[in-house]
Amino acid sequence: MSRSTSAESTAKLVTDPGTADGEIARAVSQFREDLGRVRTAIARRLVGQSEIVDGVLTALLAGGHILLEGVPGLGKTLLVKTLGEALDLTFSRVQFTPDLMPSDVVGTNMIVESGGERRFEFQKGPIFANLVLADEINRATPKTQSALLEAMQEQSVTVGKTTYALSPPFFVLATQNPIEMEGTYPLPEAQLDRFFFKLRVDFPAREELHAILDRTTGVGEGAITAALGRERILEMRELVRQVPVARPIQDYAVRLIEATHPARSQLPEVKRVVRYGSSPRGAQAVILAAKIRAVADGRLVPSFDDVRRSVTPALRHRVLLNFEGEADGITTDKILADIVAQLPEQV
Repeated sequence: MSRSTSAESTAKLVTDPGTADGEIARAVSQFREDLGRVRTAIARRLVGQSEIVDGVLTALLAGGHILLEGVPGLGKTLLVKTLGEALDLTFSRVQFTPDLMPSDVVGTNMIVESGGERRFEFQKGPIFANLVLADEINRATPKTQSALLEAMQEQSVTVGKTTYALSPPFFVLATQNPIEMEGTYPLPEAQLDRFFFKLRVDFPAREELHAILDRTTGVGEGAITAALGRERILEMRELVRQVPVARPIQDYAVRLIEATHPARSQLPEVKRVVRYGSSPRGAQAVILAAKIRAVADGRLVPSFDDVRRSVTPALRHRVLLNFEGEADGITTDKILADIVAQLPEQV
């Protein structure tokens, strides 16, 4: 069975009212089992960080991209490399620096001599991979950042007059260091909006640090066996897109997005410290993440709690504070937590 035929069959399990409940249950159960095998494979090498792993897998299955923020040495690069092995996908890493050029990322036309003739031949850059780690993306100039972000949005690369499609799944995981700002080029707000989730990697707990030392200062790391292939990942993406969302759940997500806008919010704190609220992309990210959380838990319909759990990683980089909010040391995480705590599920 081809990928498209298999994906259509999987989607029909959800959308066709005549489909047997047993078939739907098996599709959801298989989704959970496959996702569990990937988590287990990653856990063999990466200690802790279960929320980060879940967030990365959620963005991958939603067809989005991830921005990881954390100080060096917390395992961000290891996570992406391990993910590539666990999913049997091609992986590339780009270390962003101020002198990095767009052609170093997307590729360039080179003069090739063959049979006494010279011709231009396109040499693909590291962006032509399924998983791309953009390490310290805020160290590159805006011109180079734009080349990567355009590929993220369009799923293709244009060099000269030729457009090259990127093979799906195409997933970018960009990292940035929040404490070292000298010589960096912070991503503009409009470009931050291209990322599905923004995840913060925290310092490990004491017991996790012991486990890290046990694994990394001994003989060697354990081998990772591929748990999923490319075709199955694309099928899981199709299944997620077909999951229905009850109107009250979607309305709750819409009201959450509206509550981040000072002109529409009923919360005095939002009116006081927020400059701009989330874009519609934020609503899309919240709903897709809620769908994935539901199916991963064995449910076919997302709940209010699924939406609430998706709000912070989906919106923390889409809500902008004004000068007063920044001066008071208020974080977008706190604003979002207040919105979630005070907004009723139904009106």
